[in-house]
Amino acid sequence: MEPPDLWQRYIDPAFRHAAPQGLSEMKRDMRVRVKSRVLLRMGSVRPQRQVEGRRAGWRTDHDDVYAESEARGWDAPSQVTAMDREGLDMAVLFPSRGLFVLGLDTVEMMGTDGLEPEFAAAIARAYNDWLHDFCATAPERMFGAAMVAPHDIDAAVAEAQRCVETLGFKAVFLSPGAINRRPWHHPAYDPLWAEIERLGVPLAFHGGGQNYLRPDFSLEIFDKLMMWHTFSQPLGIMATAVSLCSGGVLERFPKLRVALLEGNCAWAPWLFHRLDEHYAWVGGYEAPDLTMKPSEYFLRNCFLSVEADEEPARQYIEWFGDENLVFSTDYPHGDSKYPHSVEAFRKLPIPEVSQIRILGQNWSRLYGIPLRKLAPRG
Repeated sequence: MEPPDLWQRYIDPAFRHAAPQGLSEMKRDMRVRVKSRVLLRMGSVRPQRQVEGRRAGWRTDHDDVYAESEARGWDAPSQVTAMDREGLDMAVLFPSRGLFVLGLDTVEMMGTDGLEPEFAAAIARAYNDWLHDFCATAPERMFGAAMVAPHDIDAAVAEAQRCVETLGFKAVFLSPGAINRRPWHHPAYDPLWAEIERLGVPLAFHGGGQNYLRPDFSLEIFDKLMMWHTFSQPLGIMATAVSLCSGGVLERFPKLRVALLEGNCAWAPWLFHRLDEHYAWVGGYEAPDLTMKPSEYFLRNCFLSVEADEEPARQYIEWFGDENLVFSTDYPHGDSKYPHSVEAFRKLPIPEVSQIRILGQNWSRLYGIPLRKLAPRG
């Protein structure tokens, strides 16, 4: 949970007058103001309480389990403490406010409310500088995933290189939403994919919620979180998977590892069965450059995350096996099972050998981080 003044403190002074500002009326407010827009677009994710015996929004027990981290302003030592409580030795960290902060098209598409490419690049660079300082508290346990701004491909290439080769980050991440309605298989992105492949780190896509990009994976006709949040994260990474696997990206960049995160995994058998059907039907003239079925690219290059209570994951494993799944706690958000995420995952109806792979070996293979025994925690 990045501090609300992150960009005021870290952004290039040339852009400080317009730096994004986190909204902090509530301790767990994930919104951020960029120019005249507030993202999440639908407003706050309110810390709701029990409603007629049903869990709604933030759970009552979150007031207790998040109390220490909130009191510390979600600082780096509190992150290490939270990892200890969950029993996590190592983790690659993704943002909260940072999931939304680049959720605007360029000024070419949006006018003055849009992002100038150089401003978008500065927003990403500031976040990465902050995250490097954050991870420095426990560099053997916390690892950064670099934010890059696809508004400026050349700047994104340079930032990916800086973050991996200078800052030591272990992934490069993007939001699934398309900038200026340009899909991820568009050849304009090829220099970025080529650089990430050369760097040997995964390309990660991590959804979050409603922003101002199109298509809107939250299906903007819905005005309640219960409805739009059900769609937004799975649909975003499903669309990304289709673009990469059937749009030729993974044919052109066969060593590119892709992480499709925070959107469940159980949809994949259905989606790739249907996509393979369409490849067999019209792929001969619509995708003549593909040499494999879309599902084969997916299994060769892609990883999905399993949520702590995702019982349908067993159907995924029955269909595709367990070698391209990793685990997500979703700390410190309202739908996290913290501090019982690992405990809940261990109760899923999937084989123990699969659980062991998902919790360690697959993660190590995805991020290129060796598993190692850490010193006992004090």
